[in-house]
Amino acid sequence: MATALGAAAAREQICSALDAIDAAHLVLRQTPSDLVGKDFRIEVADRLETQDRTNRGLMYRIFGELADPPDEDGSIAAVRDALWKRLRITPREITRRCRLAARIRPRRSLTGATIPPELPALAAAVESGTVGEDHIRAVWQAVDVLPASVPATEATKAEQSLVTHATRVDAGIVVRLGQRIADHLNPDGLFSEKDRSRRRSLTLGRQGPDGMSKLSGLLDPQARAHFEAVAAAVRPGRHQPDGPNDQGRDARTPAQRRHDAFSLGMANALSSGKLGTHRGHPVTVVITTTLTELNQAAHASIDPAIAMPPPAHTGGGSRLPMRDLIAMAATAIHYLAVFDDHTQRPLYLGRQKRIATTDQRLICYARDRGCTRPNCLEPGYHCEVHHARPWAHGGRTNADELFFACGPDHTDATDGRQHTTATTTGRLSWTDGTTPPEINHAHHPQELLRGDPDPPEEVA
Repeated sequence: MATALGAAAAREQICSALDAIDAAHLVLRQTPSDLVGKDFRIEVADRLETQDRTNRGLMYRIFGELADPPDEDGSIAAVRDALWKRLRITPREITRRCRLAARIRPRRSLTGATIPPELPALAAAVESGTVGEDHIRAVWQAVDVLPASVPATEATKAEQSLVTHATRVDAGIVVRLGQRIADHLNPDGLFSEKDRSRRRSLTLGRQGPDGMSKLSGLLDPQARAHFEAVAAAVRPGRHQPDGPNDQGRDARTPAQRRHDAFSLGMANALSSGKLGTHRGHPVTVVITTTLTELNQAAHASIDPAIAMPPPAHTGGGSRLPMRDLIAMAATAIHYLAVFDDHTQRPLYLGRQKRIATTDQRLICYARDRGCTRPNCLEPGYHCEVHHARPWAHGGRTNADELFFACGPDHTDATDGRQHTTATTTGRLSWTDGTTPPEINHAHHPQELLRGDPDPPEEVA
């Protein structure tokens, strides 16, 4: 958007306004409100909410310009990394804000011409501070559920109506109004393949303290048909995880059988060998543990007096109880990297090959568990193998010189924005040149609890 201000004047004016806001916040924090009365507090709450929403609109403007800067070029990966460090918000939240900003901010065509926002009514409401984050979510979700067969003019009217109501009522009502509008515009529930493809999703939630994970999403008709067939096969008495019980009856609930059907389908897909390769080795489950813990688990499985050791770790960054590890090892072939005296696989190939072997990736899974850049949480399945010393500069493809790095961090190291060095304890340290080298403790909770600057050699 054109402006009469130059870059320097605009920066000065923005900083002055932000300084004034900071000063006003300081006054508000220091002024007591215990004697102002209930009615006045409600008025203050209203104004603070409006200011918060106005600030949110400004934030989306900045995120939109960061994702598609009108005044300079730059790597979006570098921008996301800078936002992550400065704002301390998750990469997923950064992505969400950038995507929403792209829908409610003016865009630029390939020729440089300005294109109006995809959701103009919502864009105006966000900029004016009349709607909150929950209203924004309710409106765009209601618009997105409309099929492509709904004329653009009707979809625009729906957006305008929902935004108008969002300025008067809470988001819960907006959600219900959106459902009624969708039913009115698409009374027969007709959706095309493109509509269904756009809405398909599957989200795996965080693993809880008990090891359980929530799964949610929307299956397209084809995926549902596949799942229904597998679920039908896991009927009462069939495919019980622990085998048929002595009484001959299946005590599982229908929901539990569907869970077991999902697990059976995934296990058979992996064992089929038809999923190809992932970063150099067949797609399969990668599990790491120590020989001592594996031995203890084997004895504990037959002797209740022996305590079961802590869970093993998968290449996806999750915890796998040792009983499950033993059960999986008995029924399928997986990669199991065992530390200490497990030395039967070839690990060193010197400079004969630049690409890490399966064995070397397994050591990275076991030692690093995920990306080695400090505070990066990407698990091993999402990482590439990085040479501590660049291959082009004489780095060797040896197991003790190869470490995990996710794609963006690997690129930063390759392009020289980050520098890596293997420590004497066998871990990889990172620095951008402005701070001392650090290692990543995020995948090693025992180190986080101890606060170790660098773990001792016996720590895996």
